[in-house]
Formats: sequence, structure tokens, C-alpha cells
Amino acid sequence: MKQIILSVMAFCFAGIVTAQTKAAVTAKIKTPTVQCEMCKKKIETYLKRYDGVMSVVVNYKKKETTVKYLTDRTDIEQIKTAIANAGYDADDVPANEESYEKLPQCCKKLDDAGGKKP
Repeated sequence: MKQIILSVMAFCFAGIVTAQTKAAVTAKIKTPTVQCEMCKKKIETYLKRYDGVMSVVVNYKKKETTVKYLTDRTDIEQIKTAIANAGYDADDVPANEESYEKLPQCCKKLDDAGGKKP
């Protein structure tokens, strides 16, 4: 009898735990200052450290970042802020000045004598 009761309790507990997990959301963020493979690697590495971020794909040719994240652990504004803290613009969030200054020359904007040379 004890085993039946424990089994029923375990089943109910498992149902409650899985019901509380929110779904993953995929968002595309415009990152217009991403220039090269180094930028891509830096953003992907930086964002993967954040709790709730499941995957990050940076397409520097299209100048966009696709992020899949859990909504109960983070939100889109925190992700945009994280990209800005890495030194890159993210949609309407400008890059952190201090972080931007630390970027390699090839990762900076053309206005700042950076970027790819034609």
C-alpha cells in the first residue's frame, strides 16, 4: 500500500514540476555593429553564460543575432543589455562605451576607423 501511495505522490510531483517550466522563446535582435567572425564568437560566448539562454547564433553578414531562451529565467531586455555590455549595439540598446573601447579595431564601427577595409 505504501508503494502505491508513494508512486501516486511521485507522479503528481513530477506533473507539477514540469507544468511550471515556461516555454522557450526565439528572438531575433538586430546587431548592426557586428563586423566579423571575432564579433560573432565574442557575443555567442558571452551570451551562453547567462542563465536561461539555450542557444545563440550570430549572423554577421545579415547583422542579426538569434537567441533562444527560457522566459522564466531571463527576458529579451536582459539579453539586449548583455549584448550591449559586450560592446555591440542591440536593437535600440546602444553599446556600452567602456566595452566598445576594448574591442579590437576590426570590430569597431567604420566611423571609428574600424571594420573591414574595402
